Amino acid sequence: MNRTLYTLLFHLGLPLVAIRLWLRARKAPAYAKRIGERFALNLPVLQTGGIWVHAVSVGESIAAAPMIRALLKRYPQLPITVTCMTPTGSERIQALFADEPRVQHCYLPYDLPWAAARFLDRVQPKLAVIMETELWPNHIHQCAKRGIPVALANARLSARSAKGYARFARLTRPMLEDMSLIAVQSETEAERFRQLGARPECVEVTGSIKFDLSIDPQLLTKARELREQWHAQARPVWIAASTHEGEDEIVLDAHRRLLATYPNALLILVPRHPERFNSVFELCQRQGFVTVRRSANAQVSSGTQVVLGDTMGELLFLYAVADTAFVGGSLVPNGGHNVLEPAALAKPVLSGPHLFNFLDIAAKLREAGALEEVDDAQGLAIAVRRLFELPSDAQQMGEAGLSVMQANQGALKRLLDGLSRLISN
Repeated sequence: MNRTLYTLLFHLGLPLVAIRLWLRARKAPAYAKRIGERFALNLPVLQTGGIWVHAVSVGESIAAAPMIRALLKRYPQLPITVTCMTPTGSERIQALFADEPRVQHCYLPYDLPWAAARFLDRVQPKLAVIMETELWPNHIHQCAKRGIPVALANARLSARSAKGYARFARLTRPMLEDMSLIAVQSETEAERFRQLGARPECVEVTGSIKFDLSIDPQLLTKARELREQWHAQARPVWIAASTHEGEDEIVLDAHRRLLATYPNALLILVPRHPERFNSVFELCQRQGFVTVRRSANAQVSSGTQVVLGDTMGELLFLYAVADTAFVGGSLVPNGGHNVLEPAALAKPVLSGPHLFNFLDIAAKLREAGALEEVDDAQGLAIAVRRLFELPSDAQQMGEAGLSVMQANQGALKRLLDGLSRLISN
């Protein structure tokens, strides 16, 4: 398949795109809003001549935030346009940069040549930065036509994804050849990009910028204050974060087992997607757990068994409140989520076995003794209970994770230096 055929198929598939939006809007009404932006119509007023950063959803937006802040400092004269594809990503971007007038935001239009062209003509960026591996042939081609350098930041490419791209070499190779910088997390991934057609001189191993997460001391102070408000200083508290459909039942099963030994245990349960907040709250209630919603600012009493984390932008804060962290998207084959966030807070980290989105990071934490994987509710309950009973083990795991974080920092500077070369040229 070449780009012409890809574009034709994309146009033919637009009715399916509309149906998909409609289905998503039934669960998350925000998908029914700002549809024009997805076709480069009704775009907000945007400053031109700056840097365009694309972060597909929440996780990529959070990972991109330190880079964006660093770019704002390095280039005080340039606006930064941040795009995404999901309402939750949009909310996160707007919350992260609410006080920064030089950061502007809209949805990225679909990968149709005329929509990509209209978007680029409106924004006129000096540089395009795509987070991780969100590759769109027409957007990249339209950048190349205008002489806009394109960088892939914090790039990762699994063996499975590489095989998928290789099946469409006539589409993939020209796209990768148009890239000016591919800043990858590991040498293994660098070689995969080279074999797919990326120019060797444009592929650099910079490491993962997720290791460069810094913790504001005020966050820790506020976390201690919240536990005091909850009268939970002496209670064992654990968090199950970024859970997906099918995981909440497993987590609640594990919590019920924990309550048999630790009747005062408190679970902070944070579903990954806001559209699931109500259904997970109802699930907790149906299963008989005394549950309060974080968004309601309700009093957490000694009888509260579950706090539902149904607010946006508080995940790192809620990690800080807990003693032990389970990171979801991993008991179901979703690929996992960022296990470095609790590690940066020196929390012992638990996950399921499905971590194919974070293989290298998980391996580093596992080898250091900072990450333990579990398979089911029983295994999760046993692991959390052991960390409750052996605080020295919990502390050792947390310190090991923090050491891994500190030993692997520096990727952000290496990435910024690469981007600076592109802007200078």
